[in-house]
Amino acid sequence: AVHQLHREFLRAGSNVLQTFTFYASEDKLENRGNYVAEKISCQKVNEAACDIAIEVANEGDALVAGGVSQTPSYLSCKDKAMVKAAFRKQLDVFMKKNVDFLIAEYFEHVEEAVWAVEVLKESGKPVAATMCIGPEGDMHGVPPGQCAVQLVKAGASIVGVNCHFDPDTALETVKLMKEGLQAANLKAHLMSQPLAFHTPDCGKQGFIDLPEFPFG
Repeated sequence: AVHQLHREFLRAGSNVLQTFTFYASEDKLENRGNYVAEKISCQKVNEAACDIAIEVANEGDALVAGGVSQTPSYLSCKDKAMVKAAFRKQLDVFMKKNVDFLIAEYFEHVEEAVWAVEVLKESGKPVAATMCIGPEGDMHGVPPGQCAVQLVKAGASIVGVNCHFDPDTALETVKLMKEGLQAANLKAHLMSQPLAFHTPDCGKQGFIDLPEFPFG
């Protein structure tokens, strides 16, 4: 099933296949009664995700991107070293499998996103960074433009937003990021991975604030 999902993306015209390693840090795999880290291991989960993505990418002409996302360690107020260690365990696998580039995605706090970019840049590979924020900025109130500036200064070549909001809201947020970069005389590519539905009545955290979530 996972192979086939990648193939569907490839057949649809995707130039990049992203490893299915969303929320696959070791601390997440053992979070809230999840025993995957203990029974299978973070390394094996990430290795399998890389192997599948690479296998299907080789059926066409696609690049493979290894991805990390926000961690329970950060949300539990663990220190910077512990959070970075979680990212580094995934990065070790991505380097072993020699993915083409790296993505730090789905971050609500720019501080943690910057830490992720700093770790991923240790690879020497290009790094993209996307945040799940809207026009109001991150959960600490950092505006989108300043989020973009911090990410680029940390080493990201591509910045943008993903998830939580609809296409119109996502583009509005990316526009604010672009303006922030221009004001700081910085350059980066911009990207947007919005939801496939409209979210006109959501709050700062997007669709997960809606009363219908997670069933709507």
